[in-house]
Amino acid sequence: MRRMLALVLAAGLGCGLGGGPAAARLPDSSPRPMPRPAVLAQDFIPRTPLVPVRYDATIRPRPRPGPAPTQMTRRPIVLVPVHYAATIRPRPRPIRALAATPVQVIEVASGTVMLRSARPEPRPRTPYQQASLSAAGVRSQPAAVMTGKGGKICGDPAIRGEVLAPIPGRVKGCGVARPVRVSSVDGVPLSRPATMDCDTARALKAWVATGVKPTVGRLGGGVASVKVIADYACRPRNNQPGAKISEHGRGRALDVAAINLNNGVSLSVLKGWRDPVQGKLLKQMHKAACGPFGTVLGPNANRYHQDHFHLDTARYSGGPYCR
Repeated sequence: MRRMLALVLAAGLGCGLGGGPAAARLPDSSPRPMPRPAVLAQDFIPRTPLVPVRYDATIRPRPRPGPAPTQMTRRPIVLVPVHYAATIRPRPRPIRALAATPVQVIEVASGTVMLRSARPEPRPRTPYQQASLSAAGVRSQPAAVMTGKGGKICGDPAIRGEVLAPIPGRVKGCGVARPVRVSSVDGVPLSRPATMDCDTARALKAWVATGVKPTVGRLGGGVASVKVIADYACRPRNNQPGAKISEHGRGRALDVAAINLNNGVSLSVLKGWRDPVQGKLLKQMHKAACGPFGTVLGPNANRYHQDHFHLDTARYSGGPYCR
């Protein structure tokens, strides 16, 4: 640059002097810069080494070296075959030793047999229960009484069932002093056990033996059972509010809806009373009950007895009341 500047000044001075030798020494072209020295190949040092690259190759990292057998800290995973159809059950828990508890030993003399298992002692009655029993005329007796051999009750082997504890009434006039639960009479089972007193149980047995069985005879294979739909219940007559206590509330009544035969036929009071064949049989049974029972009511009595016989052991001075 200094050289170029000197040349320009010299040319200017020459021009200012009117031309001359200085003007004749002017170059035909502008000077060019000197080229930089070339860098030889051996002087070129790349920053990173050049390696051949194959773009079609799949590059995978080298696997890490595995630990020595002594350096393994986890257990190896073992694959076992699994049967999906098999039922997997948990392992049974070990049985713990039972704590030593005192055991009551009952010694039985040789030749004796225990007829029934031991029963818990009855709870003491409350003053309200005692007052209810006294008002109903119920005497105190053991809470559980053995029924005897084969379930015989009321001193009659043809009456089967069990003796119950006294039943106190919820209201005055209800309750049973010596109730029994009858399951069968004269070999004929009841459709369900019925609670009553022994007088009613004996009347039921007499009616079945002398009135029901002879009337049915061999028809349908004989009598299979007696369908009972009501027995002891502390309620007014016909379930009418304000009426007198029913004989059901004293354990002296039961309601019979049908006589079932062994062939599956049922002599129903509701459906058979007005039937020309069944009605005749049912009317004979109704008539036979008048005597063993003090009151016998059927479909001809009122609208409350269209589907059953009401049988109770109430006694009247004028004799049985049967309708």
